[in-house]
Amino acid sequence: MTEIAAAERAYLVLKEGILTGDVRGGDLLSEVEVGTPLGISRTPVHEAFLRLQAEGLLRMVPRRGAVVVPVEPGEATDVLEVRRALESAAVRRLASGADRPALRTTLAGLLETQQTLAAAGDVPGFVVADEQFHSAIVAASGNALSIRFYETLADRQRRMALSSIGTRTEHLGTLVAEHRRLAELVDSGDADGFDKSLTAHLSATHAALLGGAR
Repeated sequence: MTEIAAAERAYLVLKEGILTGDVRGGDLLSEVEVGTPLGISRTPVHEAFLRLQAEGLLRMVPRRGAVVVPVEPGEATDVLEVRRALESAAVRRLASGADRPALRTTLAGLLETQQTLAAAGDVPGFVVADEQFHSAIVAASGNALSIRFYETLADRQRRMALSSIGTRTEHLGTLVAEHRRLAELVDSGDADGFDKSLTAHLSATHAALLGGAR
């Protein structure tokens, strides 16, 4: 394995661990600790650390390794504000005449998938379907700039959702119901109703990260 390939492997494995919560915010990681199970030397792991630091997931600590950056309440607030702005703007554009029937079919399929995952208690799988649901709304608007910017939030959305839901598999059914209501509002072209319901949905889902409680 080349050093470049080794660095890529370390990056992918560590990033997946951070996004899924297997590696928790505040954990101190050493290059040896990460590299040994992968059969990788310290140098490519260090490169992976630097890459993840650039993405805001790690913070390098001289002579010690790197600390996993936790999701801070301020960051969560920022992400949710941007999501609300982009998704609500997308629905306003859709309400003005974009192709809502095609989106209806897409969201219906995602809701069916979410229902299955909720019944199985599959939180990681549900989180992926959750991100796909919200992304589909933005994508349907046809606003290329919004779509590209929304895609940059995917990793943060996934990490926040996993952190917020945790092991509360019983909460997944509530999220499906809230998504179903959002889909109905999109289909009816009720942009104001969507914005109100989305705000409540995001605030309730991420209440713990925002410093509150559901």
